This record gives sequence, structure tokens and C-alpha cells, in this order.
Amino acid sequence: MTPESSPFSPGQPVPIEFFVGRLPEIERLRGMVHASTRGRFKIGFVSGERGIGKSSLAAFARRSVEGDFDVAGCHVFLGGVQDHREMLRRTLDRILNESVDKPWHRQLMDLFGDRVSKVGLFGVTLELNLDERDLVAVERDFAASMRRLLESLGEHRKSLFLILDDINGLAGSEGFANWLKSTVDEIATSEAELRLCILVVGLQERRRELVERQPSLARVFELIDIAPWSDDEVCTFYADSFGAGGAAVSEEGLEILVRSTGGLPVLAHEIGDAVWRTARGPAISLVETVEGIYTAAEVIGRKLLDPQVFSAIRSERYHSIFGKMADLPGTRFGRAQLRESLTDAEAKGLDNFLRRMTALGALERDPETRGTYRFPNLLHALYFRMESQRRRREEGA
Repeated sequence: MTPESSPFSPGQPVPIEFFVGRLPEIERLRGMVHASTRGRFKIGFVSGERGIGKSSLAAFARRSVEGDFDVAGCHVFLGGVQDHREMLRRTLDRILNESVDKPWHRQLMDLFGDRVSKVGLFGVTLELNLDERDLVAVERDFAASMRRLLESLGEHRKSLFLILDDINGLAGSEGFANWLKSTVDEIATSEAELRLCILVVGLQERRRELVERQPSLARVFELIDIAPWSDDEVCTFYADSFGAGGAAVSEEGLEILVRSTGGLPVLAHEIGDAVWRTARGPAISLVETVEGIYTAAEVIGRKLLDPQVFSAIRSERYHSIFGKMADLPGTRFGRAQLRESLTDAEAKGLDNFLRRMTALGALERDPETRGTYRFPNLLHALYFRMESQRRRREEGA
């Protein structure tokens, strides 16, 4: 089957038609946005494992509320941003550009005035030219700035749903943490309503970083934590996705797909796409499914792992220890537990292996139990097992 006809979208937010589960989380987000249309400011934090579908959930919720509640949505990706003034500049720029085909575009253009210029080589893109004084003013009086922006939406939209995604750089900024807390306090104590819902999207570690820098933020966010898909939800995803392309996987193949995916949407798309590309016809056999999974292990490692980790786990020096570590159940293990499964020759390199994997971030020391290690996230644990199986298959070929 041709790659361009694949119903899977690895590396991208899940298309709405293939969105699976998350009904309680969606209803919570809808409730927050609905409250904002009645003048109640809301701020939430969506967290979960790498590859769990945080951005996809936020995008799905945005599409849902835009139609049902007459809300203006804006999804801002902040990768690489480390300063909250740059975050504000990028956010306002995104709001302006997303308004181009909307009824309120002219009002926003009037609001920003001569600070807007038209750029672009392959089409017109608007650029918001804000100087340092402008950004300081927005930083100092964010609530009033948002109220003026909402006024420019007029009767077209009842509130603004602002999604701040990929905050890895910002989470380590004390300036951002303090600005966020003071802004929330200002809004909470103001008598003027603010029809705004902000959704921050990031790993749970990023929320902890923010709280470490400003402890009062611990009580600010409404928390939406995303769990992995259930086995039934994984089955539904694969059945619907392959079905949309006019294909089907055998029952045995579907069981293996479920085990390999571990409930992570990012793996579901990579594995599904690899199986699609491997299959030679719409009736996908068990052999083709397994071949696709092993192909996916190679792709996932190169795309989702740090290059040094990828290189280390494939080295001849460590691969036998790595394979036995990957066979251990769960997401944590004791050094003594791993040592029991090793040969004498492998055991001599165990401590070097553990130091190397910990230094690279492929493993973490468990702070609660001496001599115990854990995978930093479910994605690493699942990938390591896939890679171990792929390696054994190659060696047995």
C-alpha cells in the first residue's frame, strides 16, 4: 500500500476523525471554556507522558468549543521560548494571524495599528512588530490588554481560549512563573470580568519546575492529567484507522499491536504507519504486522530518542545488558534484580552501563529506594522493549 495513502499521522497532532477516548478530560476543558464565556477567568494545565497526546487533546477541545460556544481559539507553540515577553509577543502575533479569515480581523488590525506589517514569500503573512516598551506594557497590564483584545472581537466571539503549548523553556524561568502568578492574582482580585481561558500544556515535570520557582502556582491551575489509552481504546484506534484506509489487521496482529503500543498515541501512529507501509495488500497478515513493528522500532529510536542514547543502546559493549534490562517487568528495577540475569562478563560492565544510561537520561535513580532505577517515562520503557525484540530478531535471522 502506498505511503501517501496512510491514514496515520506520525509526528503530528491526531486528526479529529481519529481522536479516541478522553471524554472526561474533554468535558472538563469544555466546562472551563464555557465558564469563561460567562466572564469567569479560567486557567488549566494539561500534563502527561511524552507522546500521550497532550497537544492533540488541546487541539480537539479547541475545535469543539469554537463551534459550540462561539469562542475564539488560539493554539500557540512555544518551543525554544525562554522569556515571557517573547511568549507574549508570539501569542499576540499568533492571535492576529489566525484572525485573517475571520469576521473580526479588521477590528484586530485597527487595534494593533501601525505595528502590523505584511511579509511572506509564498503568500501574505502578518508580522506584529512590538518593541520592548510595547511588551513591557502588555506584561505589566496583561488583563487590560486581553480585555481590549476581547472588545475587538465584538459580537463575533464570547471569549478567548488561549492554548500555551510546549513550555519546556519557559518552565525554568523564574520571571515567567512570577509573572503568571501575579497576573492570576490581579485577575482574581479585579472587579472587571475577563472572558478568557488559558490552557498550559506540558510534561508534569514542567509544572513541578514552575511550582518550585513560584510555590503559590500549586493552587492556581485546574489540573488535567492524561493517562495512556486503555487496550480497548488502542483496538478502536487501529481498527478505525486501518478501516479508514480500506484495510484490516488480523486478530492476532491486533493483539500484538496493542501490546507494543502501551497506550501511547505517538507510538500508535508510528507503528500503524510502519505496518501500513509494510503491508502488501488490504488484508494485513500477522507476519506483515510483526515486520512493521520492528521497522517502527528503528524509526522511533531515531526520531524520539536523544542521539547519544540511541547510539549507546545499540553499541556492542552494552547491547546484551540492555536487552536483559528491557526484559524486566514494569518501569523500575533494582540493580541486584538486573545483576541476577547477567553473565559474569556482563556483570563486570553493569555499573558502567548504569552510570552511562543515567548520565544520558535514559534511566533515573529512584529517590525513594536505594539501588533502584526507573525509566524516565513510559515512552522509553516501551521503546527499549521494542528495540530489544528487534535486535534478537536480527540476530536470529
